[in-house]
Amino acid sequence: MAIDVILGLQWGDEGKGKIVDYLASSYDMVARFQGGPNAGHTLKFDGKKFVLHTVPSGIFRPGLLNLVGNGVVIDPITLSAEIRELEKAGVDYQDRLLLARKAHLILPTHRYLDAASENAKGKSKIGSTLKGIGPTYMDKTGRNGMRVGDISRSSFKERYLALKEKHMSLLSIYPATAFDLEEEEEKWMESLEVLRKLKHVDGEYFINQALNDGKRILAEGAQGSMLDIDFGTYPFVTSSNTITAGVCIGLGVSPDKIGEVIGITKAYCTRVGSGPFPTEQDNATGERLRAEGGEFGATTGRPRRCGWIDLPQLKYTIMLNGVTQLAITKIDVLNVFDEIEAGTAYQINGQTTKELPYDICGQPIQPVYTAHPGWKQSLEGILDYEDFPDAVKNYLLSMERELGVPITMVSTGPERSKLIVKSRRTAKV
Repeated sequence: MAIDVILGLQWGDEGKGKIVDYLASSYDMVARFQGGPNAGHTLKFDGKKFVLHTVPSGIFRPGLLNLVGNGVVIDPITLSAEIRELEKAGVDYQDRLLLARKAHLILPTHRYLDAASENAKGKSKIGSTLKGIGPTYMDKTGRNGMRVGDISRSSFKERYLALKEKHMSLLSIYPATAFDLEEEEEKWMESLEVLRKLKHVDGEYFINQALNDGKRILAEGAQGSMLDIDFGTYPFVTSSNTITAGVCIGLGVSPDKIGEVIGITKAYCTRVGSGPFPTEQDNATGERLRAEGGEFGATTGRPRRCGWIDLPQLKYTIMLNGVTQLAITKIDVLNVFDEIEAGTAYQINGQTTKELPYDICGQPIQPVYTAHPGWKQSLEGILDYEDFPDAVKNYLLSMERELGVPITMVSTGPERSKLIVKSRRTAKV
């Protein structure tokens, strides 16, 4: 069997959690392959809202296994809080939530370093979520990080204190930053008891055995492709590989095990924090997109920057990921607009191009837009793709033609039930 992949094609917040939750019933396992608690996957069903930061989005499907892979960095405090919420909701997770022993741990001093480093940058801040993600990945590549498997070792306390000492030494180079280390350390140690009660596995062997046994697996990404450490808008990126290639490293599977790659994009575009955003509408249009879409970060609560869809950017991430089908979310947010713009090219130094330049941070980029008529009506109650207003279908068809990938799912609202599945046979490109 192959592993199907679902990931975001923009700067995150594309609505991956909802799509994973919907598709999960067709799989035996959902596996997170990278990122950490800077992710926030929001799911709504049965009148309830859940936000997951570390736990895979398949946890609400009874009987489904959920693996946190070795490519994920885990904050025990955050994971413990998520588990408490699952218990309150009556979710049976104990035998279905698995942690890869090689997944790295976020220490309180990682978060302390993150806050101190970002604070010292002043106007050059990259918009970190201050969750300790960057410092944890730095320790991982520096070969002195701590992993899930370490909490069961007799040398755990010694290793913890050695890493803490290193972090305290590094903190001395930064200006003083408010952080109650003693309180956070106490909560961290308490939360380890929750982690110890979960099932720990050698993730690479576990997932490959599942594939050999014919199990269907869905790999779930966090953040978005434009935040990839190698191919995103560097340096305004995350610290991991958010694209399909990250599945192989983050789960321990070979490239030939990758099957379908489902790319998620909003019908417009958003970004949280600093960094380039060519189609951003820093005006009344952007404000209206934010208001209609409820665009505030699921993890940070920060207002998202909003703009029109950027097709050259999407073509870039479709190429990087090997996307085989597209899911469009939040099409309903555009219901109120008389006219909808789509960025189709860039003007850079007097030249028109459809390719992203090496560095879109350091030069002015003027998008070239194509206008589409709005539909000016609610999409509430529509259950079939063919029942969409013609203006919706024309907008989506123009995207398919430009991007060269079939649209197979369209979301018309945050609830689990508001997802229209379009047969690939009818998605003409």
